[in-house]
Amino acid sequence: MPDIKHFDPDATLETVVRLFWRQGVASTGIQDVVSATGLNRSSLYATFGGKQELYLAALRRYLEQRSQPIFRSLAGDERGLPAVSEFFAGLIEARCSGEYARWGCMVSNAHAGVENSDPDVRAVLDQHHRELREAMYAALVTAERQGQLAPVTDPDASADLLALLAYGVNLRSRAGADAATLRKTVTAALDSLGVTAAA
Repeated sequence: MPDIKHFDPDATLETVVRLFWRQGVASTGIQDVVSATGLNRSSLYATFGGKQELYLAALRRYLEQRSQPIFRSLAGDERGLPAVSEFFAGLIEARCSGEYARWGCMVSNAHAGVENSDPDVRAVLDQHHRELREAMYAALVTAERQGQLAPVTDPDASADLLALLAYGVNLRSRAGADAATLRKTVTAALDSLGVTAAA
């Protein structure tokens, strides 16, 4: 007979995402996962594998459900620079207030943790970075086409800068930086590109 699961693997994985996101993988033991999900170890192992496999599944879910929709929205936004400004405003809002305040970004946290030495984790981090950078580049190309960029602004190099700025916002917010300081930093970075990011 097929194995019948008496729990929702999707809901369980979402709980695990929040656990790893908030605490980090190094600080989270399998007993923490058991306590958070209410499942026993054998059910977790049978469904997801060990802790590393579970973390990898959670990281992929975070990318697919939290990061990629935002990247697609930014890349497809025809407003150009106002879309970039709005991206950072939303990022700062999410990182500094609400349910996930001070959690940072699960992917950025992984960049700074020991887990990034795992090749499978590294592949997810590289995919996230590539898609973030491509979204920034698409928005900047739109801005350039609309005459919003200063002549000296290179969309390619600026996409790298803005991607790194997003990581900085994520990490600094987790460390306790306040929203006003982060907004000031973002404004200075955009101004340094010679752009006007007014909506």
